[in-house]
Amino acid sequence: MIRLSVFVFSLCTILSCQAQKKEKLVLGAEQLTELAQRLKGKRVGLVVNNTALVGKTHLADTLQSIGVNLVKIFGPEHGFRGDAADGEMVKDSIDHKTGVPAISLYGKNKKATPDQLKDVDVLVFDIQDVGARFYTFISTLHYLMEACAENKKQLIVLDRPNPNGSYVDGPILQPKLKSFVGMHPIPITHGMSIGEYAQMINGEGWLEGGVKCELEIVKMKNWKHDDDYSLPVKPSPNLPNDQAVRLYPSICLFEGTAISLGRGTQMPFLVLGSPELKDMPFTFTPVPIKGMSLEPPLKNKLCYGMDLREVKVARKVDLKYVLMFYNRYPDKEKFFTKYFDTLAGTTELKQQIKDGLTEEQIRTSWQPGLTEFKAKRSRYLLYP
Repeated sequence: MIRLSVFVFSLCTILSCQAQKKEKLVLGAEQLTELAQRLKGKRVGLVVNNTALVGKTHLADTLQSIGVNLVKIFGPEHGFRGDAADGEMVKDSIDHKTGVPAISLYGKNKKATPDQLKDVDVLVFDIQDVGARFYTFISTLHYLMEACAENKKQLIVLDRPNPNGSYVDGPILQPKLKSFVGMHPIPITHGMSIGEYAQMINGEGWLEGGVKCELEIVKMKNWKHDDDYSLPVKPSPNLPNDQAVRLYPSICLFEGTAISLGRGTQMPFLVLGSPELKDMPFTFTPVPIKGMSLEPPLKNKLCYGMDLREVKVARKVDLKYVLMFYNRYPDKEKFFTKYFDTLAGTTELKQQIKDGLTEEQIRTSWQPGLTEFKAKRSRYLLYP
């Protein structure tokens, strides 16, 4: 009887584990049968970069192989194939694999023109986001939605996970600091998939003149906001791995300081340093690297600082690194650049740091804005 009870208990445990076993994630781009039906008989434009993969094959190549009439490809910052360096202007070209015109949305114009859209019936957006306000692909999405609304084109967003989608944090962008690295009144991390974010852009009336884009989302299957997600390919040249992606919302603030965050090394967003911090143990020297950073800050200068490649990353906008380096930097008047406020989205954070506020005090000041944003955000969520 005891043996039978043990057997029954073991069997129940196995069945329970199997029932709880996570079902396989299915991306929007992987739902090809549904996508092919939506695109049948239409002239299709893609807005993609190197992250638009179906398995190991680029979406452009995949759609051509199943007979979709692909007439144009639009590429964001870093280009359609993702091989342009940080900030490098990208020119129009013909894609060598598909033979389709590739139009740059990070060159002479960031918004598709009526002439560029005249031979397109529907646009498909498939770009991996990392969930931070200053990651420019959501700004490209904004301008694309605006162009589609103005030119009466349909937009289909193929949804992908947000690897920082489990938390919402940071100060809300002040309207006076609106820029291409911060277009909307949101915190540093928005906690939404790219499809959910597109719905919010539409729903909140953020497009010029309050126009609405004809928008469809091909939802993912079996994804939740708090799921861990390992990106199968670098989302941009200077985010080399999952650790860099997790650190990005906190470390990007250093772009507005005198501190190098590793551009010009093989460790961008994974190391921090300056020639002025000789008492710190870790060293690196930024140099030009083709396809990553041609003119890195502190080029050819030996920097002393920290190696973050093995640190445990908190699920928050972690201010401890900015506070630490500010306090250790010898000439505090030269620590911040004008760009810091643009990245922070507020003039308050820099002043709070200068005034000596603790991280806890600064975070407390964010809470009213975060509470209001989370209430708005809840109306656009597609996933638990």
